[in-house]
Amino acid sequence: MGHPFNLHRGALPGIAALLVAMGCKVGPTFTPQEPPKLAEYSAAPLLDATEGDAQRFLKGQAVPAAWWTTFGSPELTRRVEQALAHSPTLASAQAATRRAREDVTAAGGSLYPAVDAQVGVSRSLPGPAVGIYSPYTIYAATLNVSYTLDLFGGTRRRVEGLQAQADLRQWLLTGTYLSLTSNVAIATVQEASLAEQLQVARDVAALLEEQTTLTGRQVEIGVKSQGDLLALQAQLAAARAALPPLAQQLEAVRNQLAVYLGGYPSEIGLGPVALAGFTLPRDLPLSLPSQVVQRRPDIQAAQAQLHAATAQVGVATAALLPQITLGAFAGPQALTYQDMFKGSNETWGVSFGLLQPLFHGGSLRAQKRGAEAGVDQALADYRQTVLVAFANVSDALNALRFDAQTIQAQLESEQAAAKSLELAKAQFRIGAASYLQLLDATRSWQLARMGLIRARAASLLDTTALYAALGGGF
Repeated sequence: MGHPFNLHRGALPGIAALLVAMGCKVGPTFTPQEPPKLAEYSAAPLLDATEGDAQRFLKGQAVPAAWWTTFGSPELTRRVEQALAHSPTLASAQAATRRAREDVTAAGGSLYPAVDAQVGVSRSLPGPAVGIYSPYTIYAATLNVSYTLDLFGGTRRRVEGLQAQADLRQWLLTGTYLSLTSNVAIATVQEASLAEQLQVARDVAALLEEQTTLTGRQVEIGVKSQGDLLALQAQLAAARAALPPLAQQLEAVRNQLAVYLGGYPSEIGLGPVALAGFTLPRDLPLSLPSQVVQRRPDIQAAQAQLHAATAQVGVATAALLPQITLGAFAGPQALTYQDMFKGSNETWGVSFGLLQPLFHGGSLRAQKRGAEAGVDQALADYRQTVLVAFANVSDALNALRFDAQTIQAQLESEQAAAKSLELAKAQFRIGAASYLQLLDATRSWQLARMGLIRARAASLLDTTALYAALGGGF
């Protein structure tokens, strides 16, 4: 017959596995939420693809992975690639995801027996009561095995919750990718828009300066009055005062771009961009509502949070139930180091423990009720996230419905205002128009030109917003 501990040592893992297999997992089982059964995002119909330069929506088609390339801007593509390679925000999200995965692996170790080697030496004097009158030394080397049976699935629920948290981190990482690429695209379009608006303001200031100089000469020869000159000088000063705020906004956008790209404003290299360098995509993907639920990072993150909250109920429920712990040890023990490895000095032992919580001041049941409330909160948060996501898509679609008409109207307004300004300038030179007519024509052209720039930028921004609202292509 073998050594008694050899029997226990060989049987312990098998017994533990059998008991775990027989055990259950208390608490609710998580079921993913069903996507809303919707066919459309908005009550308003989509714009007919045959109307003018309107963009066409392709239902059921997914957003391309590198959606920013659909704008046809090499500089935008370069910036996005640089941001993905150097953004500290993205690096932080990646590290958080790796950490969450390792937490799952670490927690999973609790499902297996713990095995430890222990070597020690002790010196003691028991005293006359045991008939020993001199101190002695004991050398020991033991192999310890301990295992807490997961009969009610508390450990497995904890691992499940950590896995859900890892899934949450993965979706947050995906959301960081989407936010970063979207922000780079938005800031790049804003930079191009502000640069052109600033150039328009400079053109207006240059025009007013030219007219002020001309009027000054006309005042000298008595063709114009001093009042005409003062009015133009006031308008010129106002036009020049409008330049610094636009320049400040432009530099602020460029500084923000440097942060997105992971560089310092003084060192980052931003190539030139212009609205004319962007191509407005003619065909736009329009994922189905069920696809959006699956692809939106924030929706999937909210679902992972709901999963984690559900698992926590199981952890709290298991804490109310008995816990069984098995243990064993074996190893030599001797009065001298040389005698430790003699077979006659081997010692062994096994242990069995049962813990049943009886009274904890109501804290364990309060924790269970709190975990159940956490599920209710996570479910409400999930539903709110879905509502906001569908509102985002609807907002983007509604904006795109009118972008083509807005651009066309602004273009016609700018062309008419430009012709009116040229006529007013010619008439003012020969004295056939007053300075008020010239100023009105100048202001009208400036407003029309600014409106056209903003309308073109808005169409690009609204397209970006649709890509982001649909979950991007990650």
